[in-house]
Amino acid sequence: MLLLDIKNLTIELETADGRVRAVDRVSLSLREGETRGLVGESGSGKSLIAKAIVGVLNQRWRVTADRFHWLGQDLLRLSPEQRRQVIGRDIAMIYQEPSRSLDPTAIIGEQLEEAIPNHLLTGPWWRRHSYRQKKAIGLLHKVGVRDHQRVMQSYPYQLSEGICQKVMIAMAIAKNPKLLIADEPTTALESTTQAQLFRLLASFNQLKGMAVLLISHELESVARYTQKLSVLYCGQLVEAGETSQLLQSPLHPYTDALIKSVPEFQPDLAAKTPLYALPGSIPTLQHVPIGCRLGPRCPNARKECVKTPTLERQQNHYFSCHFPLTTKGST
Repeated sequence: MLLLDIKNLTIELETADGRVRAVDRVSLSLREGETRGLVGESGSGKSLIAKAIVGVLNQRWRVTADRFHWLGQDLLRLSPEQRRQVIGRDIAMIYQEPSRSLDPTAIIGEQLEEAIPNHLLTGPWWRRHSYRQKKAIGLLHKVGVRDHQRVMQSYPYQLSEGICQKVMIAMAIAKNPKLLIADEPTTALESTTQAQLFRLLASFNQLKGMAVLLISHELESVARYTQKLSVLYCGQLVEAGETSQLLQSPLHPYTDALIKSVPEFQPDLAAKTPLYALPGSIPTLQHVPIGCRLGPRCPNARKECVKTPTLERQQNHYFSCHFPLTTKGST
């Protein structure tokens, strides 16, 4: 069953110098029980897309799309109250920097209990408080927190980033969402904690059938735990498809460059050999190139690239490039 269906999503920011297009006609879909990765450099628009889905962008941002459906409902046509009800019931999001996302004036126990919906509590009303406490403790155990008494009585600043991240995950799964959006869930965490959190998200997908949209700039980690992958560059979708297919035969030069920049994907690379890197850096939103935004950095760029490429399809493999790598006309 198709949960999320977005076609040609555009997100623009009103500035003193005019309107800036941060996300340019991006399409994205998610089915029930699917895990999809959304990867790209910092500043490519990944977090903006996530925030647009849950509707937390402020009034300066203008969000438009040809289609923006959740379970067949057009979210952009719903009133703010109706949209909050839909999002609050079906979608949860884990934000970057969990210690900043948690309320610094309330202990963890209060915040976690507040995240548990009333309809999930059974029994007489006068026992709801104890049920809510037991449910909160169970959620902490589920995400791997054993010392629940200390954590429940602590403020966010008294806990490590890893524990705060687990608390955020516990709050996100408290309502049994159909879709969990994890926005850079392992930023600034040590490698062992990163692997533990990725395994945790994968287990929710496998055991509960929860769809997961995993957003990260770390291609290696995302590729290991996702079934499908979407690659963004500077607000444009450059390639999407099955994760294994993208890693084996990328069609877009940017995807190819990402793969070549990860040592784990280059087993034949000799020791101390420099990793491949595209020249230059990602442009600012005020000075994005016309047409294909990778153009100034692309090794295959030609004069045709001043026109924005359309999203093309080869079976279940999508790409936006005038000169894809493995077709006639590539270099």
